[in-house]
Amino acid sequence: MADEDYISGLGASEAALRRLFDERVTADNLRKHCQATRAILEKLAERLGENKIVWGWAGLLHDLDFEETKDTPAEHGLVTARLLTELGVNEAVIAAIKAHNAEALGVPRVSALDYALSCGETITGLIVAAALVRPDKKLAGVEPKSIRKRMKEKAFARNVNRETIMLCEHLGLSLDEFISLALEAMKEISDVLEL
Repeated sequence: MADEDYISGLGASEAALRRLFDERVTADNLRKHCQATRAILEKLAERLGENKIVWGWAGLLHDLDFEETKDTPAEHGLVTARLLTELGVNEAVIAAIKAHNAEALGVPRVSALDYALSCGETITGLIVAAALVRPDKKLAGVEPKSIRKRMKEKAFARNVNRETIMLCEHLGLSLDEFISLALEAMKEISDVLEL
């Protein structure tokens, strides 16, 4: 592994992690979800004074095993944990990846990264759904107040767990602050998300 490729604080090389992501996350919508989660986690890290690179990679890698475990939710996160452990990835990242599926795995959320990944990856679905109901199907016209309104509509994006989004409060952020931050992060990569 080349020294310049090693990501300090993460415990692995960027090339190895990128290769793993590209090999294991093949569905276009899942790749976009992971990119959106990465953007939100980086924005949260900036806001909270955490390591933006480490948090961003946690966001990108959190669903490495989703395509393999989508029919067995009680295994989601465990395959990823094993793969990342083999690469020497920071245990805090591995714990957060398992904690984003805390309910199915029976693990607690403990760290700020645990909470950030859980609420950050969950809100992506609500934001994407809000963009897709717009005539232009673009994020540019979506406003935080429309996301807040959609949070209250249980039938809208019904698979998005509102309680998990509310975990943002464990980070010291109000729901309104979190929605604004997440929406801004996703708008910044709207070209990648094709929204």
